[in-house]
Amino acid sequence: MLSNIGIPGLILVLVIALIIFGPSKLPEIGKAFGSTLKEFKKATNELVNSDSNEKSNTEEKTTLQAVEQTTSSKTGS
Repeated sequence: MLSNIGIPGLILVLVIALIIFGPSKLPEIGKAFGSTLKEFKKATNELVNSDSNEKSNTEEKTTLQAVEQTTSSKTGS
């Protein structure tokens, strides 16, 4: 979506933002946008990592159960 804007469109958006918000508010808006993007990226990474950890734990439990079943069937025979 944003890849279709191009340099002239980006300049136009920045000029309009400068006119609407003024030069004093623009750095504050940029800082807020940057921190929001940083928090979103952090939350996304945490979500992906928790899914990976959960998948690893599930695989470990399945492997452990398979080993226990194999061990119990060998000792039971």
